[in-house]
Amino acid sequence: MKGISTLRKVDAVGRIVIPIELRKGLNIGKDDAVEILLEDNHIKIKKYRECNECLITGEITSQNRRYANNVVLSPLGAKILYNEIKGKQKTFEW
Repeated sequence: MKGISTLRKVDAVGRIVIPIELRKGLNIGKDDAVEILLEDNHIKIKKYRECNECLITGEITSQNRRYANNVVLSPLGAKILYNEIKGKQKTFEW
């Protein structure tokens, strides 16, 4: 996403409106949760992602498993990934 700068005022109860261009670019929709972080002297806002969300399908289930490098996969996500890897394997002859 290219750099976008806009000016917004904070209302009486401390709210600001995130511009539609930014929400569209980050795929933030109505009722989506966002994370607000303080880093150094900056406020960072990003779409909240469940920590147990499948990397492939986006599913959040009790059956999701965490693998190497904190990769989370649902059963379906694991199957999709396995089939993708299996399809790209080449036969090597020695």
